Amino acid sequence: MLDWKNRTAGARDGAAGAATTSQSKSPGSLVTRTVAGLLGLYLVIAVVVGWYWSQEPAQFSVQQRAEAAAQTSGRKLVNGYTTVETLKQVAGTLLDKPGGYLSNDLAPPGLWLDNMPSWEFGVLVQVRDMSRALRKDFTRSQSQSTEDPDLAKAEPRFHFDHKSWALPASEAEYAEGIKSLDRYLERLGDPGKGSAQFYTRADNLNNWLGDAATRLGSLSQRLSASVGQVRLNTAVVDPALADSVAQADFIEGVNYETPWLQIDNVFYEARGQAWALAHLLRAIEVDFADVLAKKNATVSVRQIIRELEAAQEPLWSPMILNGSGYGLLANHSLVMANYISRANAGLIDLRQLLSQG
Repeated sequence: MLDWKNRTAGARDGAAGAATTSQSKSPGSLVTRTVAGLLGLYLVIAVVVGWYWSQEPAQFSVQQRAEAAAQTSGRKLVNGYTTVETLKQVAGTLLDKPGGYLSNDLAPPGLWLDNMPSWEFGVLVQVRDMSRALRKDFTRSQSQSTEDPDLAKAEPRFHFDHKSWALPASEAEYAEGIKSLDRYLERLGDPGKGSAQFYTRADNLNNWLGDAATRLGSLSQRLSASVGQVRLNTAVVDPALADSVAQADFIEGVNYETPWLQIDNVFYEARGQAWALAHLLRAIEVDFADVLAKKNATVSVRQIIRELEAAQEPLWSPMILNGSGYGLLANHSLVMANYISRANAGLIDLRQLLSQG
């Protein structure tokens, strides 16, 4: 006798299994797995590319770059040429390094990176200071003299918003600033034109060094604040409030500490400033050689450069450590603050040498 019930149930089970298999092999399921696989591959590639883009550019020989640029363009290597050409190279590094300029990126992996944009901003700070010094000091014989037209165009270009991504983009403005520097160099390196000037005087150099010292002093304070510190408030005290409790607290000082998520940003900004300033000082050593020798200040400049280059030693830790001053873990910010502070002290001593008769 046939077991119709069992045969019917078996047929239903087989049909259900076939339907399940058909569903598992449906086009929708295949598309989902493909998209997930492609997304995973994209994330892996983005991480690798992001790591490559985060590598800091190597140092370069400013004198060799200046000589090669002058020879290629047929220009004369006059006083000031090395300084301006180095400024061009430093600014150009922001645009030409792996990944290009990242501070205004809106898509991964640039969007995920914060260390390299902080480094870029540090370099940009020094580029802005030097472009301003060129415009108002190095290329003018006195305060009432006319400023150079190309440098007057270059400075505001470099002061453009560093995070603008369109209309115009930051890269476009900085590229125009570099072109303005090159037009000035074309006139400076052509004795026949004679419309561009560069004055290697101690007072001009001292003014720019004052700006550099101020930058390093601020960086030193911000780096030291990675572990928190109580600082005296240096604001003007109102005598009428001197006896109040609020004013007493105001005078005693406030606790200042860098937010935890900002510690690595300050660290890499300091590395960027140290990288750029070391190159600019190397160029100053070439163009102002006579002034520095006369003031017995050449060794001082080289010592400052040594401290700044030491601040750029490779970082072997995968992250910026923030241990306490005498704790078990290192504090990379305090180590950086040590180099920056010593370079700042060297700049102060150098300015005193230049101020002496």
